[in-house]
Amino acid sequence: MARPEQVLLLEPPQELKFRGPFTDVVTATLKLTNPTDRNVCFKVKTTAPRRYCVRPNSGIIDPGTSINVSVMLQPFDYDPNEKSKHKFMVQSMLAPRDMTDMEGVWKEAKPEELMDSKLRCAFEMPLENDKTHESESYKTVSSSTSVKTEHSVLAKSASASLDDGEVKKIMEECKQLQMEVQRLREENKQIREDDGLRKRKVPSLGAPHSNTIVTMSRDEGLSTRVLALCVLFFVIGAIIGKLVL
Repeated sequence: MARPEQVLLLEPPQELKFRGPFTDVVTATLKLTNPTDRNVCFKVKTTAPRRYCVRPNSGIIDPGTSINVSVMLQPFDYDPNEKSKHKFMVQSMLAPRDMTDMEGVWKEAKPEELMDSKLRCAFEMPLENDKTHESESYKTVSSSTSVKTEHSVLAKSASASLDDGEVKKIMEECKQLQMEVQRLREENKQIREDDGLRKRKVPSLGAPHSNTIVTMSRDEGLSTRVLALCVLFFVIGAIIGKLVL
């Protein structure tokens, strides 16, 4: 004897769709509606019980009412080339009027009293949503990058203004050092002139002593020049270092 036709209305009627990504629990909703004037018992079964959690997986639907069944797919490694072979079956029967124990009713039910509907499972990856999400993420990253760039520009402007003040200070110090070098040159020139006068006043001095005086004068002039060059190199290095920082 053929089984009676399913009295419950299922939504969706043939296929449960689960939309990824599947790195977390994905839930699909199955709506069961009882259009009859009798209470209807139902059970939800699956070919892959370890992969799904169903709440509620059984119960009674009053006449003219509906119930939403949550079918929760557990996380797994999704392979787009692998087709889903999972299936669900909604089994139902008209509840006896004197029913007291639903489990007992299922055990005592005759095959011709049972009705069932089967649903396939389909896995989908929301490619368009992913692209939109990536675009939004890109905009967010770009926005944050522009903010960081603005902050860096402001920081550079602030540091540039500070560098300008420091450069002015260094330039003033450079001028003072140049004046000091000029003073040393004048003193060196004065020493040379004094040495010349001493040479003229003491013409009778021997050649070795005269050579010693000339050598000392040259050493003093050379040391002064070296000192001046060192000071100038130091000032230039300080200026370059400040500008680089």
